[in-house]
Amino acid sequence: QVQLVESGGGTVQPGGSLRLSCAASGFAFSRSPMNWFRQRSGKARELVAGITRHSQSPFYADFVKGRFTISRDNDKSMVFLQMNNLKPEDTAVYYCNAGISPGSWGQGTQVTVSL
Repeated sequence: QVQLVESGGGTVQPGGSLRLSCAASGFAFSRSPMNWFRQRSGKARELVAGITRHSQSPFYADFVKGRFTISRDNDKSMVFLQMNNLKPEDTAVYYCNAGISPGSWGQGTQVTVSL
């Protein structure tokens, strides 16, 4: 019963901020690296950020470096994505998943950046 539930999305103006949350269950979360992905309309899903089991060596795609921060709370089986200085091109559905042997995808959470 692997479940991934993303939340925290919404509509924001360019330059604004959002904090996304992912609640995970049904697997050994604390032993799993976790990633955030996004999928823009009509585009393929792409990797945004990743974090190791104990929050070492985070990874960020070039297009979010300096703006987004990934973090996790193993006690709560949650991973977060703090998004600052949002741009219109960040508009997408955002998903979380395990970095190794990813399971099924959750519903994602919609982020819309627009004037």
